[in-house]
Amino acid sequence: MTGGAGFIGSHLCDSLLSHGATVDVLDNFSTGFAQNLPTKVRTLWKEDVAAPPALPPYDLIFHLACPASPPRYQADPVATFRTAVFGTVAMLEEARKHRSRILIASTSEIYGDPLEHPQKETYWGHVNPVGLRSCYDEGKRAAETIATDYRRKYGIDLRIVRIFNTYGPRMDPFDGRVVSNFIRQALSGEPLTIYGDGSQSRSFCYVSDLVEGILRAGRVVRLPDPLNLGNPGEFTIALLADLLEEVVGHPLKREHRPLPEDDPRRRRPDITRAHELLGWSPEVSLRAGITRTIENFLERKPWGGGSGA
Repeated sequence: MTGGAGFIGSHLCDSLLSHGATVDVLDNFSTGFAQNLPTKVRTLWKEDVAAPPALPPYDLIFHLACPASPPRYQADPVATFRTAVFGTVAMLEEARKHRSRILIASTSEIYGDPLEHPQKETYWGHVNPVGLRSCYDEGKRAAETIATDYRRKYGIDLRIVRIFNTYGPRMDPFDGRVVSNFIRQALSGEPLTIYGDGSQSRSFCYVSDLVEGILRAGRVVRLPDPLNLGNPGEFTIALLADLLEEVVGHPLKREHRPLPEDDPRRRRPDITRAHELLGWSPEVSLRAGITRTIENFLERKPWGGGSGA
């Protein structure tokens, strides 16, 4: 697994190990944390996914490596694009060479600031190719392109999953995402930072639900086209702030700031295909997931310098 020390990757490692799989991880820890990794991981390569070491054959490659939070991927946009594209090519070469099945983690960001709502897999997106977010958005779109061409040319066994907003234990408190921002600020007595008027919407999927969807996508006999994985429940940012206030049990101050460039106004997955092909749909409610995530943040406090510990 590439990116196995990251938030989603580490939970996927846990689930694979619990099912008796042998798991090796390649991660350069640019955004992941060693303490996220389960002790039962067999081998850890601390390497750049775009220039990996010699790897043995694998039955299944989960390719998750790439910075995913806006502050992290915008910090070095060239490295982000390089990881998204060249890292994907490197893993596709491994899959071609060893005839491995490969699952590539794409993103809802390929839809950009969507003009279609909810977003189906057939929607081509509305993306600014030269904006601050384009290193990630276009990097992931290019990764989908080259992966699909590898399947056409070499016949590799490919699966692409488009991951929508995901949250849960082990999130980096300083990753800049709205759930981690809100929880860290609430627990630190700071005002919640709301960009714009809070009317923009997101759909939040708890990490255990997402991992189950990824596992099913990896196991299914054939998955010919990209597949949305996310929770279709849609909440405005203002409603998320209200819910967090209810869960923590006291009023929370709010501080409004201008919307970032190209910030999507609405985001909601159509998961009809995931339900039909995988028999999958999310089960954890936002209230229950936020409660569990707050408990995990409290267990890890103080966070200290952005550590994911």
